[in-house]
Amino acid sequence: MSETTLSNAQIAATLEELADLLEFQGVNAFRVRAYRNAARAIRNLSESVARLVAADPHRLTELEGIGASMAEKCVALVRTGELPQLETLRAEVPESVLTLMRIPGLGPKKVAVLHKELGVATLDELREACVRHDVRALKGFGAKTEQAILDGIHLAAAAGTRMYWAEADEIVAALRAHLQTCPAVERLEFAGSYRRGKETVGDLDALVVSSDAPRVMECLAAFREVAETLARGNTKMSVRLHGTLQLDLRVVPPESFGAALQYFTGSKEHNVVLRGRARQRGLKINEYGVYRVEGTREERVAGATEDGVYRTLGLPVFPPELREARQEFHWAETGTLPVLVTERDIRGDLHMHTTETDGVATLEEMVAGARQRGLQYIAITDHSKRVTMARGLDATRLRRQWAAIDALNETFDDSFRVLKGIEVDILERGGLDLPDEVLAEADWVVASVHYGQRQPRAQITARIVQALAHPHVHAIAHPTGRLINRRDPYDVDIEAVLDAAQQYHKVLELNANPMRLDLNDVHCAAAKARGVRIAISTDAHSVDGLDCLRYGLLQARRAGLTKDDVLNTRSWPRLRELLHR
Repeated sequence: MSETTLSNAQIAATLEELADLLEFQGVNAFRVRAYRNAARAIRNLSESVARLVAADPHRLTELEGIGASMAEKCVALVRTGELPQLETLRAEVPESVLTLMRIPGLGPKKVAVLHKELGVATLDELREACVRHDVRALKGFGAKTEQAILDGIHLAAAAGTRMYWAEADEIVAALRAHLQTCPAVERLEFAGSYRRGKETVGDLDALVVSSDAPRVMECLAAFREVAETLARGNTKMSVRLHGTLQLDLRVVPPESFGAALQYFTGSKEHNVVLRGRARQRGLKINEYGVYRVEGTREERVAGATEDGVYRTLGLPVFPPELREARQEFHWAETGTLPVLVTERDIRGDLHMHTTETDGVATLEEMVAGARQRGLQYIAITDHSKRVTMARGLDATRLRRQWAAIDALNETFDDSFRVLKGIEVDILERGGLDLPDEVLAEADWVVASVHYGQRQPRAQITARIVQALAHPHVHAIAHPTGRLINRRDPYDVDIEAVLDAAQQYHKVLELNANPMRLDLNDVHCAAAKARGVRIAISTDAHSVDGLDCLRYGLLQARRAGLTKDDVLNTRSWPRLRELLHR
C-alpha cells in the first residue's frame, strides 16, 4: 500500500479502535477524548491525510483536533499501515472482548465491567449471563439494559462477519490499484455480493485473466492488507485481510472469463434459475462456460463474455444489482427489464445539514460542494428544535437561515437553486415540531423520527402516517430508522406507511448514508409498485458526505428503480411544479 492509498475513513477507524481499547483499560478520559476528536476531524476532512503526509506532514498540526503527537501517529499509519501502540493494546485485550463493543449502547466502560465482574469475553458468554440475569445485578445495568444487550447481540455478530459495501469498496479500490501494477494481470474484475451492490459484504471474489498465475499470486501476497494466506493452489488463492474479510482470487483463461464472472457474481438463487433454464435447452452452465450436451459429448458454445453466456440462454445481460431471482426473469420474459437509474440522472440532493445544527460545513461550503459535483439544486434541511443534541432550529433561527438562502439564490442564475428546507421532527405524542405557518414557508419539508423509537408498532406507525397526511410535509426521511449492523429498524408497519405515501402523494427517502440505506431495496421496490416516488438523498453533514449519493444509487438499482421512479432526477423547474401541486 503506497502513501496515497490509506483512506481518511481507515485512519479514523484505527484511531477510534485505539480510543476504545484505551477506554476499556480505564486510562485518562482526556487521552481517550483526544483520539475520538482526532478521528472525527479526519473523517470529516475534505483533503486526504495520505496526500497531506506525502506533501508536508507538518500541515497535519494545522488541523483542528490534531496535535503534534496525533500527527506523528497519522504519519506512521500512512507510511507503515501500523501503530505499535495499537498492536500492543490488541495483544493485551482479548480479540473476542472487542466484539462486545459492537452491541448498541455497550461502550468500552460497560464492557470492561462485564469482563472484570462476570468474566465475560464472548458474545455467547454474554448471552448466557443475560439469560441467567447476572447482568442486571451489576451496578449501572439493570433489567432494561440486560434486555437491550440480548436484543443487540445479533447485530454485533453480524457486524463481525459483514462490512458495509462502502468499506469494502475502499479495500477493492486499493487492491485493484495494487494488482494492476502486476504485468501478469491481463484483466481484473471483482464479483460476488460486492459487484451486486449489497449493502453489506461478507467476502470478496477477484477474477484475473493471466498466463502467469504464480506471479499474480505473489503480487497478491505482497498486498499490505493481507494478514494470512489460507490456501494456495494452481489457479486459486484465498487470503484473510486485516480484520475478518476473506478474499478469494481465481486465475481463469480468457475463454472462461465471462462464465466465471457471471457464476461468481451470483446470486446463488439467480444461478439456480439459470441452470434450470440451461437444462431446458439441452445446455449445461458452470464457471467454465456454457456447453451443449449431446449424450456424453459436450461442446462449449459460450463463456468468454457475460453477454455471450446470457444470450445463449435467450436472456439479456442483467445489471448485477438485479441478480437476486426476484423479478429479473419475469421482466426479461415480458420485455419490461427496467433501465436502471444512474448517477448521471441525478439533478439534486434533498437532505443535508450545515453548521447551523450538527453539520461541519457552512451553508456556503455545502453549496460550493454541490455545485462542484454538478448538482442543479440542493435542499438545506437542518434539524428542528426537538433535536437538542444537534442544536435544532426554532422558528426564529430557521427563518434567519431561510433569509440567508434567499440572498444566496439571488446571486445564482437559473442553473442552480438552494431550496429552503427543514428536517422537522415527528414528536413522540404525534404532530410536528414546528408550527404550520412556519412549515408553509418552506420549499421542502422532510419529517423524521428521532425520539420514541421503541414505541409500540401501532403508535409509531400512526405518528408517521399522520406526518404523511400533513399538507406541508413532502417526504419522510430514513423511514424505518435502522442503522445497519448497529440498530434494528423500529417496529413500524411499513405497508401502512407505503399505503399512506401513495394515498397522500408523498415521497419516501432512500437515505444514502452507507450505515442507513433506508429504505432498503425490498421496500423501495414495494414503493415503486405503488407508484410512490423515492428521493435518493445523502443526509450529508459535511461536503464529503455529498459523495454518499453513489451508495443510495446502488440500493435504488437493486430495487429496480428507473429515472422516473426517483424524484430528484427532475430538473428544478419540473420539481418546483411537482412540489407546488
